[in-house]
Amino acid sequence: HTTMNETALFVAFAATYLYLTRSNALSNALSYSKILESLPYVKILVASLRDCLPGVAVPTITSSFSLRTLKPRAAMLANPVSTAAIMFLSLNVPLVASAPWTRKHISPQEVSTTITTYPSVFNAVAIATLIIALGITYFVVTTVLTTYIRSHDPSRPPVVTPLTRFGNFKLLTFLEFSASPLKCITRLYSSYGEVFTMNMMGQNITILLGPSQQSHFFKLGDDHLSQQEVYKFMKPVFGAGVVYDCSPRTRQSQFQAMAHGLRNVRLKGYVKKIEAETQSYLSTKFGPSGTVDLLEALSELTILTSSRCLHGDDVRENMFKEVAELYHDLDKGVTPLSVFFPYAWTEAHKKRDAARKRMVDLFSTVIKARRAETEEEARSKNRTDILDVFMNATYKNGEPFKDEEITGLLIALLFAGQHTSSITSTWTSLFIANDPSIMQRVIQEQDTVVGGDRDLTFDDINNMPLLHNCMREALRLHPPLVLLMRKVLKDLKVKAGGKDYVIPKGDVVMVSPSVGMRLESVFPKADSFDPDRYAPPREEHKTPFAYLGFGGGMHSCMGQAFAFVQVKTILSVLFRKYKVEVVPDELPECDYEAMVVGPKGDCRVRYEMR
Repeated sequence: HTTMNETALFVAFAATYLYLTRSNALSNALSYSKILESLPYVKILVASLRDCLPGVAVPTITSSFSLRTLKPRAAMLANPVSTAAIMFLSLNVPLVASAPWTRKHISPQEVSTTITTYPSVFNAVAIATLIIALGITYFVVTTVLTTYIRSHDPSRPPVVTPLTRFGNFKLLTFLEFSASPLKCITRLYSSYGEVFTMNMMGQNITILLGPSQQSHFFKLGDDHLSQQEVYKFMKPVFGAGVVYDCSPRTRQSQFQAMAHGLRNVRLKGYVKKIEAETQSYLSTKFGPSGTVDLLEALSELTILTSSRCLHGDDVRENMFKEVAELYHDLDKGVTPLSVFFPYAWTEAHKKRDAARKRMVDLFSTVIKARRAETEEEARSKNRTDILDVFMNATYKNGEPFKDEEITGLLIALLFAGQHTSSITSTWTSLFIANDPSIMQRVIQEQDTVVGGDRDLTFDDINNMPLLHNCMREALRLHPPLVLLMRKVLKDLKVKAGGKDYVIPKGDVVMVSPSVGMRLESVFPKADSFDPDRYAPPREEHKTPFAYLGFGGGMHSCMGQAFAFVQVKTILSVLFRKYKVEVVPDELPECDYEAMVVGPKGDCRVRYEMR
């Protein structure tokens, strides 16, 4: 709730700030910061919040308070009911000022002075309140009416009732979904089955669960179920003309270049690079024994090894620090707000845009230097990085990739792999270290495959079935991407519960790997970590489109081979070098508020050199 208050205050103050700065309502002598510091307006607002939400911590307004101290958070989308209530209070200062609880804190003279001295502020407040009220009314009415009309069409999948019980209250189902999407989907699956539709703020979203239904999602092409419409918010990060901002033909050429750069012949050379980077990192950062936050350490190690393989030795050795910092700003520039308003004026978006511009400048310099090399110089360096692949790639018409497009593709690859690999390696390590019997078996496998002190090979990595299955199982239990979406461009026919349905053009279809891979009908004892479920004779993952750790069908993740090589190489070095055990009594929870879902809480492990 503290986050809610901060978000509401931000929205209220930002709306007023924009109004004031774009009008001549205040003289230049009176800055907005002085209003925030001195007006009883602020005292009224804070006092009303404290009284209306007893027991909730409310941000304290001090002399150093300014607009920059309040930042929008993911919780604004996670709990719109609380946000709307607090926004209403914060925006309706005149109304709140007359309420009984306000009189305990603010004198009538202060209220009167505030309203009469700064009428422009309250004009802006009234307009903002009206806009918000109309917006909320529109979405509620649209949701209820659309749901009613859709539910009376027998050719459509079952429609979720717009009202649901949430705790001790009844509220719109899409608000329950916003607060806890996986719990909501799991509950709806038990009531409606494998296919059902819910309306979220005017958009019909049809959810597909179970192997037979999930197959539609992964087998159909972009001309039927399109990614482009639902992932356009990534354009400011990847850039124009890249991945989700280009025609299917152009995107196919870009993906073909990516696939070429991730072929086995290149992966064989990456093993040595990843192993050397891991050995260097462990020697520098770990030492003989100690305690470390595994998520933090493996995140650092993942971006180090990714940069070495994707960007090349020249980038890794000469400009890695700046590239890593720029990537951080790009990463933090993708928030829940970005999904709906990718160009909203926020500090995160400002840093994101500046980081991308600088990233293009950096890689353009590298590309220019490489192209200036003689053929003999280039051949002597024997480059295997993907940057080199993109530099030599062309479209169907023979045109080479532009520098800006090459940078965007490198960013896209880093985005696709950085979080997923670091999160997967963390969960895999935690699950193994938390089970002594599995840890012992993993060490035995390492001793058998690698034996003495020698360098790893690509064949070694492919001969570690237990470690491979541990990684698979970690991905099943905690996939980094919990919701995947497509826009329906052509009517989609499905069959569920013995009935035929049509999902109409214009719907968004969604699958949830997190829910789909925990169905007891597909994976018995689904909540248990059991890597042996993938080994003969069980092989539970063999049912088509049951296991979604890397997508499926024509939409399988093209980087999965690289991910297995990267994570297994890192963990092979780690477990052969150190004894590892989990510090906390219980494994951390999942951070479902994050865009890419990872561990939330204590990820510390103790390690001691073998």
